[in-house]
Amino acid sequence: MSTISIIGSGGMAAAIGGMAAKAAHTVEVVSRDPAKARALAGRVGAGATTATYGAAPAGDIVILAVPYTSAAAVVADYGDSLGGKVIIDITNPVASDLSGLVTPHGSSGAQEIAKGLPAGTPIVKAFNTIFGHVLAKGGHLDAFIAADDAKAKASVSTFLESLGLRPFDIGGLHMAQTLEALGLMMIGLARNGVGTWDFAMNVDLG
Repeated sequence: MSTISIIGSGGMAAAIGGMAAKAAHTVEVVSRDPAKARALAGRVGAGATTATYGAAPAGDIVILAVPYTSAAAVVADYGDSLGGKVIIDITNPVASDLSGLVTPHGSSGAQEIAKGLPAGTPIVKAFNTIFGHVLAKGGHLDAFIAADDAKAKASVSTFLESLGLRPFDIGGLHMAQTLEALGLMMIGLARNGVGTWDFAMNVDLG
């Protein structure tokens, strides 16, 4: 198994970290707040470690488990140290009043974050269509991914499968716009039509 670096200390970071540790990956947790990183590493267990924020991540895969509003600053703080890594963007760039997405027309959060990465660093959109508490419960969940780099996409697909998830490739990174719109739709469903946050989007192949 590989080493996975998770930047962030919230619910999604905890869910992904816990699943990765159970799948025998080595997990590195990083946060601007070292105490939060240590606390999450302790919850993840299985020898999870912490690292200094802004230092080169140990993982081949680096998961940006931070709010979209913080993602660009995090990428800037890490700079060239992200070169050669596969970046997973899990953000949903949703307006605070849920009126829509905050990204520029024709772009996505993933595409905007990619602009700050070192040249040639692949980014993969994943996890944004699964609520953190639903992910933490496990089960047969579908994970939709979008990326331009085929090798990075294959690496992330293998990682997702190791967590017990079923990856579905929806196309190039431009399709991250669609995934982020789906994330917003799921929030709308939870607050209105479904009336609960305890659901997931799955593909029924009949």
